[in-house]
Amino acid sequence: MVSIAKIRGRARGIGNEFVAACDMRFASLERARLCQIEVGFGVVPGGGGLEWLPRHVGRSRALEIALSADDFDARTAETYGLVNRALPDAELDEYVDALARRIASFNPAALSTVKQLVDKRLPPPAEAELRESFAAILRLTSTDTVKDLQQRLRAKAGGSLAPAELDLPTLYGTR
Repeated sequence: MVSIAKIRGRARGIGNEFVAACDMRFASLERARLCQIEVGFGVVPGGGGLEWLPRHVGRSRALEIALSADDFDARTAETYGLVNRALPDAELDEYVDALARRIASFNPAALSTVKQLVDKRLPPPAEAELRESFAAILRLTSTDTVKDLQQRLRAKAGGSLAPAELDLPTLYGTR
């Protein structure tokens, strides 16, 4: 099986971690934004972000993405290796659908073998790595520092953090 993500809109936090875990990622030039927001809330990415980011983009860029808690547009995400390709929104569906159909037309054993060999050379995150990051979230979430930060952000956002996620950099006051 091959997993392909089409990103048209925001993929933040666990959403970005979900698409990072897919085999391939394609993004709308006009509409896609990717972000690891967790540090802005006083915690760490724990759904695979810290495991997938360095594998896709390298150490320095993974640190930039995770530590900045900022949005990355599709062009930057493509340049960094966070997505395979950024395409005009009007071309995204046609391109990804044609690619999926093409891949689906090939010998399943060959597809599986390619994935196994690539994963052997650059392994996906181990379960222990994922557990370690999630445990870090739990540790940080229970601290007074994080509770105070989240309370201040919630108040600044009008009582709920959910809408704040739509434009987190503005909430932080960095833009």
